[in-house]
Parts: sequence; structure tokens; C-alpha cells
Amino acid sequence: MSSAATFKRLLALPPAVRRSFYSTAVSSSEPEIYDVVCVGGGPVGLSFVSALHSHHSTRHLRIALIDSQDLTAPHLDSPGGTYSNRCSSLTPAAVRFMKSIGVWEKIDQPRIQPYHAMDVWDGVSGSKIHFDQQQGAGLIDALAEMVPGNRFQASRRKYEAGEMVVATMCENRNLTGALLKRIEELKDERSSSTLNMLAKTKVDSIALGAEAADESSPDFSQWPILSTSSGQNFAARLLVGADGANSPVRRFADIPSPGWDYNQHGVVATLNLDRDLNASELRTAYQRFLPTGPVALLPLPGKKASLVWSTSPAHATALKALAPEEFTAAVNAAFRLMPVDINHMLSASSDSTPTSELSWREPATPPTSTGLPTNFPRIQSLQQGSLASFPLRLRHASTYTGHRVALIGDAAHTIHPLAGQGLNLGLADSEALAKQLVYGVEHGMDIGSSWCLDGYNSERWAKNNAVLGVVDKLEKIYSAGSGPVVWGRSAGVEVLERLGWVKGLISGAAAGRG
Repeated sequence: MSSAATFKRLLALPPAVRRSFYSTAVSSSEPEIYDVVCVGGGPVGLSFVSALHSHHSTRHLRIALIDSQDLTAPHLDSPGGTYSNRCSSLTPAAVRFMKSIGVWEKIDQPRIQPYHAMDVWDGVSGSKIHFDQQQGAGLIDALAEMVPGNRFQASRRKYEAGEMVVATMCENRNLTGALLKRIEELKDERSSSTLNMLAKTKVDSIALGAEAADESSPDFSQWPILSTSSGQNFAARLLVGADGANSPVRRFADIPSPGWDYNQHGVVATLNLDRDLNASELRTAYQRFLPTGPVALLPLPGKKASLVWSTSPAHATALKALAPEEFTAAVNAAFRLMPVDINHMLSASSDSTPTSELSWREPATPPTSTGLPTNFPRIQSLQQGSLASFPLRLRHASTYTGHRVALIGDAAHTIHPLAGQGLNLGLADSEALAKQLVYGVEHGMDIGSSWCLDGYNSERWAKNNAVLGVVDKLEKIYSAGSGPVVWGRSAGVEVLERLGWVKGLISGAAAGRG
């Protein structure tokens, strides 16, 4: 079929369909037919493909994964060396998913770091709260004493299996490498030709296919057709968008994704600390809420830690312009000084350095006034080349599915990083969609139809919407620097700190435990 004929067919399509065709690049070759085409080879897309290819009911499906980046397992430094600034706090639920599809055993274990507790405090009032999974286990034990039978034994076993871990810090490239190794292993085990990995390949266009020219020709009029930079065309029974916040797949499906920008940037870096916690000591994550945004210090192996500092664009620009030793002083100040001092330190009008400001302001600022935990480490230095920033925004697609289209991960939702739930929500999407497709195959469904996909949408949209809403409200509540809001949130935190069983419920829910 010629390009001219293809364009004539496109012009004959309804206006809504023509609008979804976002590139005019069209190849003349006949499309290769695939059951599932996944666009996006990050952890979310790879976990979805791995889960689908791992299950005996769906391993026969013809699957293609397309990504513009390289799809070879990245090289990781030896433990104690450098660490990526792109790290995620994987909840126990996410780790269980990785274990269930054979990925977790491929992780470079010396480079991950479980942590067992969180200290969170208010940068204005100093009110604080401590979370750990022992509180959740205590709640289950108390309920078991009150309710006869073994109703709570399964929940207790989940806590024991997780060894009271709140989350596990893992570099994204470590997880990506493990997923790629698992996919290659699956292909080797089955001598599989049903999984096609297309690296360094860009999707040039997506459009609905053409009607059959005659009875002997396939009818792709309701199928997404992808044209790629390699010159190949793919017809997808189901097109999965794991292609990020600016998802071309979502654009093709004409799915709105309303939301707003936070007028904040996330500053990330890898830091060197002054001490190493010994093996018998519980690892703790720290987060302080400042009016300009929360700053978090998350443990990595040894004397390393990952910084996620959400702050104003002006402050982010100032931080990135600092020399390494001055940036180190600014981070120490973010946890140890009052917000007014931090704002002055990073303001354009300040004529002194963060090091000099910290040296004379810190002795005059008692830890009791800032809420600083007694066991908080001191940042010694910045890992060279690890400082970066990115804008923060909330987006949520109005639906995760369309006709022969499903969205997962950032293509479906983006969230403020203050709760560390972004990748976890995406992995949960992957798990749920893969399970839904397994169910569809086992029950004879067309996996691209709404009949099959509606179950995934109904399961994940409402859950994700609830998490996005809670995190957004927390960000807004803690953005207040004075007034009744500060008094109210501080009083609430102090009450919550005394209710261990409530904290157990919250920490268990955040960790993904049912």
C-alpha cells in the first residue's frame, strides 16, 4: 500500500481519530501483528512485560517493547563507590511483586538498603512523629488478643516476612538492570521468539489502521498502528503506554490528564555522611517539612544517603549554583536551622556563604526548637556529579484505558515525591494490568477490549486517586509558614504520636500491607 493511499484512508477517518495522529511519518510496509506493544522501557514498562512473560497463561502472547534508550543492563560500581541520584523507596508490596516474577534475586543486593523507621518533623513548630513497622505488628497482636480465631495470623506473617521494613532504597538503574536480566533469562528458558525488545527505537507516529482493502487483507481499522524510526510498523491488539508524563500513547488515545504544577523543583543528590550505622542498628529515613517544601534524607549502604529536597525554583537554582562544600552546608542547614534562616541563606540578597551562616547560626539554634532527632547524622560532602533538579507537578489521567489502550506509571499519574510513592504506584499498575490480562486470556477475552481492561481501570484508578489526593493535601497543609494551620497540624501530629495503633495502621498502609 502506498503512502498516498494510506493518507487518503487517514483523511477518511473521523475528525477525533485524525486529531490523535500526532506525527505525519507513515511507512509503506505492512505492520507486524503483536498481541501487546508496550512503549517505554523504564522499570514500570519492564516489570509489566516481565510479569506478563512470566505467567504460563500469557507467555505465548506476542509482545513488543519499544524504547528510545539502550536496553542493556547498566554497569554498577562496586559497593562503597558512587550511587545514582535516581533512587526509589520500594515498599514491601513492590518488593513482593519483584520476588513473585523472579526479579528480586537479580538485584545487586549489596547496593540496596532497607530502612526500618521514619522520623518526620515540622520545620516551623518542631512537632515530630516517629513511624516504624513494630507499631503495626503491635497493633495486629492486640487485635489478635481481642478477636478469637486466626483472623489476623496472615497479617502477622506479612509483617514477619518483611522483617519490619518500612521500605527499601534501590537505585532505579539497579532495578532496571535486574528486570532486563530476568527478561533475557525468560527468553533463553523458553527459546522465545514471542518477545521482541526494540532498543534505541523511537515511535514516530501512532494512528488507527486502515480498513481491509478486500476479504484477504486484515482489517486494522480499530487497531493502533505504530510507525518507528527503524522503519518497522506494529499493529497492536493492545497498546500499553509506559512512556512517561508526556505520554504519546495517552495523546493518541485522547485521554485528558488534568492537574497542576506545584511551583517547586525537586533537588536530588547523593551525599556522604559522617558515620555508618552498624548492622544491629535500625536504619532510619528522615524528613523535615519546610514552608517551601519537604527535605528528606534517605539511607543508602554505608555512609551514603540520598537527598530529595522539594523547594522553590529560586532556591533550587541557588542550590545548584553553589560550590560542593557550600551545598553541603546548605543541606545541613535545611535540617538544623529555622526556616527564616534557610530562606535568608538562599536568597539572592544574601552576601554571606552557607558555610559561614551555618557556623554562627547553628550554635544559637537549639535542636529542641527545630525538632532535630538526636540520632540525625551530619552531611560531610556531596558526591561529585550527583546534583540535579526537576519540576514537580500533579497529573492524573481521567481514565487508564481506552479501546485497545492501557496506561501505566507516569503516563497515568504523576505525584509529589514527599511520600516516595511514584514508582510504587507504577509497579502496582504493572502488576494489576498483567493480572487482568492473565484473567482475560484464561477466560477467552479479547485482551484489547473494554470488557477485559475495565477491571484494571476500576482497580487502580480509585486507589491511585486516593493516594494522590492525600499527598497533595499534605503538601498544601505543610506549605503554611504561620497562623492557625501551623497550630492545627502540630496539635494533630502530637496527638497522633501518642496513638501507636493509629500510626501502625498508617505505616502499614504506606508500606502496602493489607
